[in-house]
Amino acid sequence: MATTTCTRFTDEYQLYEELGKGAFSVVRRCVKLCTGQEYAAKIINTKKLSARDHQKLEREARICRLLKHPNIVRLHDSISEEGFHYLIFDLVTGGELFEDIVAREYYSEADASHCIQQILEAVLHCHQMGVVHRDLKPENLLLASKCKNAAVKLADFGLAIEVQGEQQAWFGFAGTPGYLSPEVLRKEAYGKPVDIWACGVILYILLVGYPPFWDEDQHKLYQQIKAGAYDFPSPEWDTVTPEAKNLINQMLTINPAKRITAQEALKHPWVCQRSTVASMMHRQETVECLKKFNARRKLKGAILTTMLVSRNFSVGRQTTAPAAVSGVAGTTAGIVEQAKSLLNKKADVKPQTNSTRNSIVTSPKGNIPSAALEPQTTVIHNPIDGIKESSDSSNTTIEDEDVKVDPVAGWSHKPYIITTLLPGPRKPSCAYTRGLRMPRKGAHPTGRRPQGRPRTHWRNYILSGLGTPWDPPE
Repeated sequence: MATTTCTRFTDEYQLYEELGKGAFSVVRRCVKLCTGQEYAAKIINTKKLSARDHQKLEREARICRLLKHPNIVRLHDSISEEGFHYLIFDLVTGGELFEDIVAREYYSEADASHCIQQILEAVLHCHQMGVVHRDLKPENLLLASKCKNAAVKLADFGLAIEVQGEQQAWFGFAGTPGYLSPEVLRKEAYGKPVDIWACGVILYILLVGYPPFWDEDQHKLYQQIKAGAYDFPSPEWDTVTPEAKNLINQMLTINPAKRITAQEALKHPWVCQRSTVASMMHRQETVECLKKFNARRKLKGAILTTMLVSRNFSVGRQTTAPAAVSGVAGTTAGIVEQAKSLLNKKADVKPQTNSTRNSIVTSPKGNIPSAALEPQTTVIHNPIDGIKESSDSSNTTIEDEDVKVDPVAGWSHKPYIITTLLPGPRKPSCAYTRGLRMPRKGAHPTGRRPQGRPRTHWRNYILSGLGTPWDPPE
């Protein structure tokens, strides 16, 4: 694979439809003209990138070049042009793993075992190549195609770091809150074991459809994680085999030195002998819980993506390719309506019991958590502000070293994070929010427009009747 700096992308590739977008990039299908091979082009607008952002982009490309594994989305080319950088990846058409699971007619513990095996294979390859992903979560688990038994592909190495052997060091506070390991939250040296912890959280969700750690207060969520306070409540865990629970316990071990490694996990009987160890019973309740889990992720992701894209244009910082912006409102509005429709359905989840594995903090066992779910957009967040906030809102990718402050009126760019939206007065741009951290100045908790701020930007935040109670800075 070569890095090209003098040849225009359009000389070698033909761009087609958009496949997805974030606040700072867009992914489109492309075809290599000389071979006819299809790929996915991640297009990053580099015009406004800071020196640090450029370093991160180079780091991501460098790491992706190292990784060549059937369960990892492979980088085939990297092209830099004036104003844009193109990363050419495998074209994966199967969508997210979790979305595929809820569409299946049959899903069992053995299927979960097969999924986690592929994830662990990808993680093992990363670790063997000296790479720590740091952001393992459902959004980054894709399927190669829509065919039955398509391979699981690990994606998005934007927060990945390079380590030497079993190096442990403080690499910064980065990841997604619901999947962060205790050592990261304690700001201790960390390394490869953080990926195994995240795999344990993912496996827990794969088996019952909700996360092991959850609380509306992010501080309490972090306390749960640091204490390793999760359990296997009845009745949903009654039908899960002891071997599956044993693997989760070894993955969610507080001490990283005692935590199971990827190589050891792949040799666990529940993984390597699943045909005889893992249950084959269909897990309908897991599928139903997972549907709501997915719906909340999509709803929050759609809202947050639109907020960030709107903000970029309002402050004159377009960070995606021009074609990335068309149809934002229409696409996200559709997702919002579908998600809201599903969330309005009554959940058939049993009430919480009193039994817990750890008496320090009790994990949720009854109602499906409406939090601990992350939108698809990467957002910066400062975890040491001492401000309590809803964990569902903050379960988005975070990296504390990227906190920025706008010099205009002292507005903080730290988190553009939104939580549960509560209906406000029937004004098109007004909604009350719970758990939304406000800008430093000019915000009003009742949803009124900050004094002295123009109304034009205010309207950019309206999405399907939902708005935010403040304006972005000019």
